[in-house]
Amino acid sequence: MDSIAAAASGHLGLPLGAAEIGAVLWGQSMMYNPDEPTWPNRDRFVLSAGHGSMFLYSWLHMAGYDIPMEEVKNFRQWHSQTPGHPEFPNSEHTTPGIEATTGPLGAGIGNAVGLAVSEKMAAATFNTEDHKIFDHHVYALCGDGCLQEGVSAEAMSFAAHEKLDNLILLFDSNDVTLDKMAEFTQSEDHAQRFDAYGWDVITLTDGHDLKAIHAAVEEAKSNNNGKPTAIICKTIIGKGIDEVAGTNAAHGEAGVEFVDGARKSLGLPDEKWHVSDDTYSFMKEKQAANKAVYDEWTETYAAWKAANGDKATILEDALAKKRKSAAEIMDMIPMKETDEATRASGSTIINQVSDALPTYVSGSADLHGSNKNYIKGAGDFGSGFGKSYSGKNFYYGIREHGMGVIMNGISYGGIFTPSGATFLVFADYMRATMRIAALAELPVSYILTHDSIGVGEDGPTHQPVETVSGLRVFPNMDVMRPADYEETAAAYAYSITKGMACGTVQTTGPVSLILTRQNVKYLTGVSPQERRDGTMKGAYTLVKETADLERIIIAAGSEVQFAEAAAKELGAGTRVVSMPCMSLFDKQSAEYKESVLPSSCANRVAMEAGVSGLWYKYVGLQGKVVGVDRFGFSAPGDITFRELGMTTENLIAECQ
Repeated sequence: MDSIAAAASGHLGLPLGAAEIGAVLWGQSMMYNPDEPTWPNRDRFVLSAGHGSMFLYSWLHMAGYDIPMEEVKNFRQWHSQTPGHPEFPNSEHTTPGIEATTGPLGAGIGNAVGLAVSEKMAAATFNTEDHKIFDHHVYALCGDGCLQEGVSAEAMSFAAHEKLDNLILLFDSNDVTLDKMAEFTQSEDHAQRFDAYGWDVITLTDGHDLKAIHAAVEEAKSNNNGKPTAIICKTIIGKGIDEVAGTNAAHGEAGVEFVDGARKSLGLPDEKWHVSDDTYSFMKEKQAANKAVYDEWTETYAAWKAANGDKATILEDALAKKRKSAAEIMDMIPMKETDEATRASGSTIINQVSDALPTYVSGSADLHGSNKNYIKGAGDFGSGFGKSYSGKNFYYGIREHGMGVIMNGISYGGIFTPSGATFLVFADYMRATMRIAALAELPVSYILTHDSIGVGEDGPTHQPVETVSGLRVFPNMDVMRPADYEETAAAYAYSITKGMACGTVQTTGPVSLILTRQNVKYLTGVSPQERRDGTMKGAYTLVKETADLERIIIAAGSEVQFAEAAAKELGAGTRVVSMPCMSLFDKQSAEYKESVLPSSCANRVAMEAGVSGLWYKYVGLQGKVVGVDRFGFSAPGDITFRELGMTTENLIAECQ
C-alpha cells in the first residue's frame, strides 16, 4: 500500500487480494535460494498479471532477495529495481527473482508453460538414474484479464496436451476487470474450461484461507498424473481497503486515499513500510530450510558432474551462454553453389547449427513441411505419439502467439536456445511477444518463410509487403533477409551468436530470419566467404564498380539477384550492395559504412519486394526505391513479381 501511495501510481488490488497466496508460496511451498537467485533447480514464479508487481517485489524483499527496502520505496521510479511491471534481468534491469518480463496480460501463462517445458526437457536431457538434478515446479499467478486474452487458450491447450504436470497456475479469481466487474464481459465457467483442456482443477471458495491454499498447492506438487494444475482462488480484490474492496475501483490506485485508514483497520502501526520482526524471522526460517535443500542439491550436482562430464559441459556452457563463434559455426556449414529457395537452404543449415549448439531447439506452428526447419534425428518434444521430453522439434499446432510466448519462456529458463517458424505474414499473430523478446534481450530466433509477393497464388492475404519493415523497427531485433545459400548460412550462424564477446553471448536479443518460398539465383559478385563475412556486417559490396562510380544499387533477399543482373547491363560504373540486415549494418563503424555506401555517390536506387519507406535512410531524398507500396494479388509468383516491378528489366529502367 505504501509504495503505491508514494508513487501515486500502480495497482493495489492484486497485491492485497492475493497476499495469502504469496504467503504460502514464499513462506511454505516454493523452493528458492535468494543467495543464489539463478540456481538452476529453483522453483519458478511468473506473475502473468504483471500490473500487480508490488505483490512480487514485496514478497521477494521479505524472502531475502537483494531488493532492499529503499528499492521497495522507490517503486516505479527511474533506475529503480522495482519498475511498474516486472522486467527480467538484462543489461538495464538487475532485479533478482524476476523470472519473466510478461508484458501484456496472458503472456505470462505462456511464459510459465515455456519454463515448464524447459524443466521437462532439462530433466530428460540431464538427469540420470543415479542423480536427479532437475525436478522443480513452475508457478504462475493470473487474473481474469489474463484468461480473457486468447493467448492463454493457446498456451493452456499446449500445456495439457504435452502433459506438463510440473506446472501450477493460481487463478486470482476476484471477478473484476479494470473497466467493470468481470460479469459485464464474461460468463464462462473457468473450472469447466480448465477441465476441458485437460487440467486438474482445484477450486478454493475462500482464496484467503492460508491452510486451504497450502493444501491445494501441496496437492498440485504431488501430482504426477500428466496434468498441469489450475487452482482457482476466489478472492476479494483490494482486501483490507473497505472503501474499494471487491470492486473494479480497487484494481488501480483509486484506494490510495484510503490507505491510512486501512492501516488502522488492519491493526498495523503508523510506521509506513512496516514489516514486523516476526515476519522477517519466519521468512528466514524458510530460507534456512531451503538452503539445506540447496546444499544437498549441490552435493548431488557435484556427484552427477563427476560421473557425467560430457553432459556437465553442455549444461554449464548453456548456462554461461558459452558457444562456438560465428566463424566456427560457418566452418561447419559447407559452401554450396545452388539455385534454391532460402528456406530450402535453411533446411540443411539448421542441422549444422544444431550440431554446433547442442541446446538449440526449433519448432513450427503446424508448418514444418513449408518452413523446412526440422532438425533431423533430434526427435519431437512432448508426450505420446512417439514424442519425448528430450526431443528438439516442437509441434506447436496452429498457435503462433502461443508459440511465441512459450519460446520466451524456454529462453527465460536459461538452458535451451529456441527458434520457431511460421509464414512471415503470420508473424503479426505473435508480434506482441516478439516485442517482449526484444525488450527482454532474449536470444530467440524466428524463422519466417514465404517472405513476399513471391508467395504468389495464395494471394494478398498471404503475401507480406509491410511485415519485414514492421519487424525492422523493433529496437534490439536484427532482421536478416539473406539473398542466397551463403548469406543464409551466415544469417543462421549469427542468429545464435548475436552479441558474442570472449566466447559467451553477452548482449543478446532476437533475430528474425526472413526466407523465400521461391528459388533464388546463387550470387557470384564476390566469393562465398566474402558473402558470408559481409552478411555478418549487415551489408557489403557484392559487385564493385570497375570504373568511376556512377550509381549504387542496394537490395535485400530475393531482389539481390535482380540487382546483380542489372549491374551487368548498366555498365562498369555500377556498384551493387547486398543489405541483408539494416540494423546490423547501422552498428558498423563509420569507416566501414562509408566504404560500402560512399557519401560521394548520391545516385542510389534500392530494391525490395516490400514497402519502400525504410530504404530512404540509405538512398536519401535524391535516391529512388523500387518497392511494393500496395497489397499484392493472386497469381503465380513470377507474374506478381513482373506486374509489381520486381524484375531486372524494371530495375534497369529505374536506374536510367
